[in-house]
Amino acid sequence: MTRDPTSPAAVRVSVVIPIYNRAHLLERSLGSVLAQTMRDFEVLVIDDASFAPLDDAIAAFADSRVRLVRLPERSGVSAARNTGIELSRAPLIAFLDSDDAWQPNKLAAQVAFMDAHPHLPLVHTEEIWIRNGKRVNPKRYHQKSGGRIFRESLHRCLISPSAVVLRQSAFAAFGRFDPALPVCEDYDLWLRITSRSEVGFLSTPLTIKYGGHADQLSGALPAMDRFRVRALHKLLREVALSREDQVAAWTVMRDKSRVLWLGAEKRGLAEAAQYRQWFDAAVAALASLCSAS
Repeated sequence: MTRDPTSPAAVRVSVVIPIYNRAHLLERSLGSVLAQTMRDFEVLVIDDASFAPLDDAIAAFADSRVRLVRLPERSGVSAARNTGIELSRAPLIAFLDSDDAWQPNKLAAQVAFMDAHPHLPLVHTEEIWIRNGKRVNPKRYHQKSGGRIFRESLHRCLISPSAVVLRQSAFAAFGRFDPALPVCEDYDLWLRITSRSEVGFLSTPLTIKYGGHADQLSGALPAMDRFRVRALHKLLREVALSREDQVAAWTVMRDKSRVLWLGAEKRGLAEAAQYRQWFDAAVAALASLCSAS
């Protein structure tokens, strides 16, 4: 007897695609999901109040596993992903940004890995990077890995939402995406997870990330490190880190806030005072940690 892939019992993975005014990219992104070799999944396309409804674009795929959910007002990518988490029916959740795509065996490989490693909250994959239509090689400092990667993750985001599969239980343990962060919301979540857990990694490039287009969030807001520092400040307040991890986190916060402070001060920006407070707090915390050793 063939299982109905649309029944909740058959759904192994809920795929969440947040989207805002990018209907033209669905053929590539959503198409790559529906081309997966694994079939036991559902897709939640979360429309973050796009100007034009996406109903026709979704209907063109004619696949009952795809659900379109339209948010009543623009809420940001974190709220869109969190809505997908709330509506998901599967024990595993995968995210795909609307401008990225997957290799056909991505979900099958990650589900097999998660089945073999029940103690891990997530697994992510190596990536292929396409910028302005051309393949580019990541720098050495972008190198991805698994295991205990908290300290490496402090400097920059080393896990891409499009490359990850997480257990539903991870969100209960570590929280969801923070809607207060317009960018670096993934950096914030990965730090909360990696500070307390190992993570899995597949070295095969199963995720294709496209960049260079004008509407990328990462290029829409200047000085993105200010959001990373906000995430670090929150982490240090809310998570009980080991002394060594505290030193590593405060050191990165000190260095990033110093650059922000001096840059803002040079340009006469009001934000300089806030960045200086972050810098002073980091210096004081490091001095206290060193004196206690």
